[in-house]
Amino acid sequence: MGTLFSEGNYLRYRNFRVENNSFVMASSLQSNPFPKGKKTLDILSPVKRRIEQIPVENRQTAHRIVSLIPADCPFERDLKFFGRTIAHIPPMCKLNPLYEQLIMLRFRALCYLVDECGEDATALG
Repeated sequence: MGTLFSEGNYLRYRNFRVENNSFVMASSLQSNPFPKGKKTLDILSPVKRRIEQIPVENRQTAHRIVSLIPADCPFERDLKFFGRTIAHIPPMCKLNPLYEQLIMLRFRALCYLVDECGEDATALG
């Protein structure tokens, strides 16, 4: 059986720490490459901010945004040979660093068309 000993403001038992009445694996805390308080460099942050600031103020712009940004990932495919699936290509959209900003822009355009222009959301796709 392991020993329980005090280490700073928390208790430690083998590879686990007790903090705020819950067990935390001590090895996972030590391997964190981004410690709290340190900022990481995000090269795409100006592009992300620019996408978030794109105004959706008229019907034509909103329709253009909705038609250009797909609602689901167009890259996900099942490769079939004689009716049997031989491979599956997973969706790659989540790997896109601008994915969240583009989906939010599409959502704002859809909301503009539904709320301000009174269009049917099911027809917009």
